[in-house]
Amino acid sequence: MHLNLEAPFFSESSVVVIGAAGVDLVGRLKNDLQRDTSNPSQIRSSFGGVARNVAENLARLGQSVSLITAVGDDQMGDQLLELTASAGVDTHAAVRSSEWPTSTYLAVINARGELQFALDDMRAVTAITPSIINSQKELIEAASMVFVDANLPKDSLRTAVNMAHKAGIPVCANPTSISLANKLLPHLAKLQMITPNHSEAGILCDRIINPANRQDTLDAAKSLVGQGVDIAIITLAKFGLCYATSETYGFIPGITTEVVDPTGGGDALTATVIFGLLNQIPIDEAVRLGVSAATLTLNYPGAVVPDLSLEMLYNTLVI
Repeated sequence: MHLNLEAPFFSESSVVVIGAAGVDLVGRLKNDLQRDTSNPSQIRSSFGGVARNVAENLARLGQSVSLITAVGDDQMGDQLLELTASAGVDTHAAVRSSEWPTSTYLAVINARGELQFALDDMRAVTAITPSIINSQKELIEAASMVFVDANLPKDSLRTAVNMAHKAGIPVCANPTSISLANKLLPHLAKLQMITPNHSEAGILCDRIINPANRQDTLDAAKSLVGQGVDIAIITLAKFGLCYATSETYGFIPGITTEVVDPTGGGDALTATVIFGLLNQIPIDEAVRLGVSAATLTLNYPGAVVPDLSLEMLYNTLVI
C-alpha cells in the first residue's frame, strides 16, 4: 500500500458537525459484575457525545470545524463548550437549553474494556430544532462537508440532511445506537458516508449480521451502497471493520491491543476518514488511518486523544 506522507491539502471550508455533546461517566470494573451491591471500579469523567467527539478529533487533525449542538444552561455546559473551543472547534452555533441539563452518558465496562451496558440522557439535543438548523443555513451551505448523528430529533435530522443535499454538500452520518439507527433509513440515498457498527448496520439492512463472518459483513456494506450510500464502513469490534463503495471494498482485521476505554473509538475513526476524504487521501488509506485513530483512542482513558495528529496516525499505522 502506498502511503501519502506529503502534507495534505487542508480544506479551507469548515466541516459542520451537528448532534450530541455531553458528559461521559465511565466505570471500569475491577472484577466480574456483582448484582445488588457496589462494585469496586475505576471511574472517570470527560466530555463526549458523538458529534462533539467527531468535531474535536477533526480539530486535533487540523481541520476547520464548526459544531452545532445543545447543552444545558449550567456549569457543565459552560465547561464543555470552553474545552471544546480550546481544542480548536468553533462552538458559536451551540444552543443553551434552559429546559434540560447538559447531556450525560453513563457506561460500565468490564476489566477487559468491553462495554457491559450504558445509559444516556440526551434530552438537551431536543433543543436543536429545525428552526435552529434553518438559522445556520449560511454556515451549512458554505461547508465542505456536514456530519450528523442520529441523536438529533427526526425533523431536525431531515432538515439538516435535506439542506446540505440541496446545496450539494456531502453528508456523513453515524447511527449512534441500535435504538436510533432507523432514523437514518429515509436518508440513506443522500449520504456520502455512513459508519454503523454491525448491530446498527443490521437495522439499516434489515438483516442479522454476524461480525465474525467476513462475507456476511461485506455483503451488508454492499447492501448499504445498494441503498444509495457512497461509502459504507461497518465496524466489527474485535473482528475489525469492512467497507464498500461502488468501486471497491475491503476488510481490515481487528488489531490486538489493550482496551483501556472503548468510548470514542468509532468517533475517532469517523473523523479521520472524513479528514482523509477532504484531503484527497484514497478511501483504502483513509480507512486504515481511521483504524489507527480508533486504536489510539481505545488505549486512552477518554473519548478523544488530546495530542492526536496526522503524524501520530502514520507512525502508529500497523496494517
